[in-house]
Amino acid sequence: MTSLSTAGHAGALQGDRLAGLACGMGAGALWGLVFLAPELVGDFGPLHLTIGRYLCYGLISGVLVAFRWRSLMARVARRQWLSLAWLAFAGNTLYYLLLSAAVQTGGIAMTSLVIGFLPIAVTIIGSRDSGAVPLGRLVPSLLLCAAGVVCIGWQAIAHPAGGSLGRTLLGLACAAGALASWTAYAVGNARALHRLEHVTPHEWNLLTGVVTGAQSMALIPLAILLGAGGHELSSWAWLGAVSMGVALLASIYGNALWNRMSRLLPLTLVGQMILFETLFALLYGLAWEHRLPTPLEAAALALVVLSVLTCLKAHRPVAATY
Repeated sequence: MTSLSTAGHAGALQGDRLAGLACGMGAGALWGLVFLAPELVGDFGPLHLTIGRYLCYGLISGVLVAFRWRSLMARVARRQWLSLAWLAFAGNTLYYLLLSAAVQTGGIAMTSLVIGFLPIAVTIIGSRDSGAVPLGRLVPSLLLCAAGVVCIGWQAIAHPAGGSLGRTLLGLACAAGALASWTAYAVGNARALHRLEHVTPHEWNLLTGVVTGAQSMALIPLAILLGAGGHELSSWAWLGAVSMGVALLASIYGNALWNRMSRLLPLTLVGQMILFETLFALLYGLAWEHRLPTPLEAAALALVVLSVLTCLKAHRPVAATY
């Protein structure tokens, strides 16, 4: 009887792993679309994109959450609202602004190389959680991840765009800040979801959207101060359409999948799922440019897939011992 119970628990745990993997892949596929937005609305800067995306995210979230607002107010304490405010700032507002600044001052290659270490940072932090897979078992996966990130950024780094050393260092600092910001979000959000059994991942995402939308409104005076003229009405309409599409696909559906995955998987696996955003962003970029991957890009794709498979294998013996 005990063996049957243990086998059943192990089977359920394996099912959670597979469901979490599917959610992580879906979130990465939707988040990868964000990298196309600047190409679609090239007349606007990152500040306008940030405001547009998160205002739409807040608006959609507000409409969807309105019907359950009273119920959520009874289930979400003041301490959890403070946590939401921090997570929305770290994972959305601050992260996107730092990322955009890093790309503008340091270049896409350097930024992607630094941000690509997110899975390593999150996995190392997650290995310290109670009952987590020992870090030694995750070393092969982490090495494959690092090798894939290096391949993605190496080509452009070998032929850097012209610019002063000061701008390059500023870009590096912004990229490092974005790395720290989203690492804090990924860790804090996963732990918050594990504590909040009375709030669903979808509800948590909608509340995050409401808070992020409120934060983005504080950026509007800055955008006005920096100047928002010189655009025709049709350009503003196109920015609104792209912002709404990104908010719906990446922020509503993508975040919902990510939150569900964060509840199903241990933090050591959550870190690896971030690789799917990089993977899909690269695939979308290749499709946009109408070309096949270079040898280094193909190697990066293979290394990313191997990194995730190796990480899943490292977790399999742990699931079998429950």
